[in-house]
Amino acid sequence: MRFQIISDSACDLPRERVQELSVEIVPFYVSFEEENYMKEGVDVGVEEFYRMMADRAGEFPKTSMPSVQDYADVFERYAKENVPVLCICINAAFSGSIQSAMNARTQILEEYPDAQIEVMDSELVTLLQGMLVEEACRLRGAGLELKEAVKKLEEIRSSGRIFFTTNDLEYLQHGGRIGRAATTIGNVLKIKPLIEYLDKGLVSAGVSRGRKKSLQQTIEKARAYVEADHIDLSEYRFGLACGLDREEFKKYREQVKAEFRDRADQIRRIETFHVGATIGVHTGPYPTGIALLKRCRL
Repeated sequence: MRFQIISDSACDLPRERVQELSVEIVPFYVSFEEENYMKEGVDVGVEEFYRMMADRAGEFPKTSMPSVQDYADVFERYAKENVPVLCICINAAFSGSIQSAMNARTQILEEYPDAQIEVMDSELVTLLQGMLVEEACRLRGAGLELKEAVKKLEEIRSSGRIFFTTNDLEYLQHGGRIGRAATTIGNVLKIKPLIEYLDKGLVSAGVSRGRKKSLQQTIEKARAYVEADHIDLSEYRFGLACGLDREEFKKYREQVKAEFRDRADQIRRIETFHVGATIGVHTGPYPTGIALLKRCRL
């Protein structure tokens, strides 16, 4: 292994995929009300977390970023073994996780001055961050050195796009994204928000009447983007975001496959990510959508 890849749990990579890729995850913390913080993916699984949200309507969980010590403990193990490290963190605009990692790097270099630790702002969130981590693993597997891999990853960050919707306006209101009046009216009219991630931020992409229609519109918006930008999907990673409702997601996946049937030969694999706590606290337990990220050129 030329270098070890580390990420925070905001990357939302499934546990079995993390093990397969030999990636190390530094978890965020999540809590409800006055309860103690739990490590995401360690003390509480993603599905369990969403079920707690669904069962405790009206309560809004909180997340806390990994500490400096959380990162330092991981970095030190590899510094002792002289293994270079690439740490890929959630978009700095969304969390201070990268600052914890940077401070930990400084701390470790004081004791191990020859350690190689690169801390990288993914400039991405949730499954896009996970896709970037997977690309880092692909570059490592192709034999690239640490700094070569970082340079190639930096070239594709801005290509990340997500088209998604959620079922719960209350979480967006609690997070300051929309006002109380808009939430009340939206709930009465069964309005569902359409949201996109681009240029390192979340932006409103309109609204839709009803859940089924909002899900369909995420697919239509993704398709329109691919066509307008003349995207060759063989050059992209193609992922789907899943929340709590697995049965609904199965139908959504089939809708996506049907919409992109004429490009099936371009899509190497449809990746599935269970959106975790870091984003879930803002969307509620039912975020669903499509993500695209360009592959690195080898």
